[in-house]
Amino acid sequence: MSRIRDFAQVDVFSAEPYRGNPLAVILDAEGLDEAEMRRIASWTNLSETTFLCPPVHPEADYRVRIFTPAGELPFAGHPTLGSAHAWLTNGGSPRRTGEVVQECGAVLITVRQAGEELFFAAPPTTRSGPLDEETLGRICAALRIGRRDVAGHQWVDNGPGWCAVQLRSAAEVLALEPDLRESGDLKFGVLGPCPEGAEHAFEIRAFVPFAGNGEDPVTGSLNASVAQWLLREGQVSGGYRVSQGTRLGRAGSVAVELTADGQVWVGGAVTTCFRGSAIA
Repeated sequence: MSRIRDFAQVDVFSAEPYRGNPLAVILDAEGLDEAEMRRIASWTNLSETTFLCPPVHPEADYRVRIFTPAGELPFAGHPTLGSAHAWLTNGGSPRRTGEVVQECGAVLITVRQAGEELFFAAPPTTRSGPLDEETLGRICAALRIGRRDVAGHQWVDNGPGWCAVQLRSAAEVLALEPDLRESGDLKFGVLGPCPEGAEHAFEIRAFVPFAGNGEDPVTGSLNASVAQWLLREGQVSGGYRVSQGTRLGRAGSVAVELTADGQVWVGGAVTTCFRGSAIA
């Protein structure tokens, strides 16, 4: 039977509200079954909607289920930060001071606060290495570029199925006019370095078949796995920031921190834009 449940809609990865990536959060989802969660996520029609439940793992503070309009994801970045923010600002009390431990379909994810931003510890990639020729060809066709335009490519899957290609400049990334009919069900990112001295080190775009226009505004999971790729190749050695969403009129700013033990942390600002109740 439906009942009134606490609800929040938050904006992730932008210090300016309504310029990042929105997330709907059902804060008390206990008792909802998978079909109901799918129906709600399809109705919100956001890239992701999350449902917070009591944890099963003894070390977790809460359990999250993450749904796109098309189905459930084992892990996603902006829903991790947005869910942690919503849980904390609505009375959540973590077991460990300064850290939130989120249980999701992939792994336990640690979230910590650094000033005005939240950071999650990037989970390890489950698939890495260069793309096969067929996959790379589909991406090039979708982006309307030649193989010679690709400076690097890699599987960067940490749950959602990401792969990525690198171009030679941020300007090339921003100039892309893709035809995603050529890419099928691939989820892929495209990045390029910004000019030296710029606020951001890279510009990135994320193309996903379930997004309303085929492009996700700001993407934590992709930035997490791309950071691991860049670290392995020696392209980065310390913290940096990534710009995303520019072509969509957003102002996404993703912070990446690399600790001495090799752990990648991905973070940004989160703001509650709407708070209220949902019938679910």
